[in-house]
Formats: sequence, C-alpha cells, structure tokens
Amino acid sequence: MTDITTIADEKGRALAKESGRKEGAAEERALEKQKGGLGRWVMPIIWLIVLACIIIVASLMTLSVSVTNTAPGVSLPFTTMYGVSFPEGQDIAIGDTHISVMSFENELISDIDGDRQKLVVGEARMISERRAVIKTLGMITLMDTNFRIGLTYKGDRENRAYFDMAVQTSQQVPHYLLEQLLPPAIDARPM
Repeated sequence: MTDITTIADEKGRALAKESGRKEGAAEERALEKQKGGLGRWVMPIIWLIVLACIIIVASLMTLSVSVTNTAPGVSLPFTTMYGVSFPEGQDIAIGDTHISVMSFENELISDIDGDRQKLVVGEARMISERRAVIKTLGMITLMDTNFRIGLTYKGDRENRAYFDMAVQTSQQVPHYLLEQLLPPAIDARPM
C-alpha cells in the first residue's frame, strides 16, 4: 500500500506541478496582454502629437494676409490702440497702403498712397477702409474683416515719427493676427 500511496502522491505532485505551470503561463500571458494593450496606444498617441505639432508649425509659417480696397460703410465697432513709430524717409507698406513720413521743424509731411498732407503735433490722419483676409496653409481662412487706421501725430525723435494708431475692425481680431498687418519696420506697441 505504501507503493500505491507513493505512486498516488507522485501523480498528485505531477498534476499539481502541471497545473501550477499552466496557471503561471496564463498569468504571464495576461500580464503581457495588459502591457501590450498599453503599448499599442502609446505609439499612436506619440504620432498624433507629432502630427499636431507639424500642422501647427506649418500653419504659422504659411500665414498670409491679403488686403484689398472695399466700399466704406461696414460697421467697425472694434478698436485696438497702438503706439507706433515710423522711420523717416522710408516707404512702409501696411497691406497695400504705402506710407512715408518726413519731419521738418515742428511739422510732418505724411504721404499715404501719393496723398501728401502736413501734420502738426496732435493732428490726425485717416487711412481709408480696407478689407483684410488672413489665411493659413494657402486655403484656410482664419479671418475676413474690414479695417480702417487712424493716425494721430505725437512728434518726432531720433529720425522717427511717433503716432497713436487706432485700428478699427469689423470683427474682433486676435492681437497676433492683427500684428500680421503691421510691418516690423514700424515699431508698434499695444496701448
């Protein structure tokens, strides 16, 4: 009977070992499946983030502004104020409007699209209404707005003519898009 008990104990141990191996293998597969599940999502998420970054950079790099004449009469309820300075004697383009200024004693001669006018400190000059279309990626319109620019002469220093500039628009335009209209040659600072 000891032989039968010994054989039964050995069979029981062999079955227990086999059962333990099967349970261990099943647990390992379950752990790998969990890791693999997480791993399957990590790479696509990384690729989506990289793709989003590329699209954002491409959008910023292809930002363009086209300015055209328009008939006045559209309501321009939004105003953004800037303190600006123009370099004297240089032709500056704001959209399709060309501006040059020259000071002499206490007067300024401003030339806006060939229309010359003398200004003294405190006098204002208006640039007629225009339409600006801001696009990115060559086809996606970010903003389509009418605008008008008012300039009030504040004086000159160091070969630069200083103005308060009011940009009136038909839509609220984010600051960074409005700056696309303003060339870097004029030092424009929000007020």
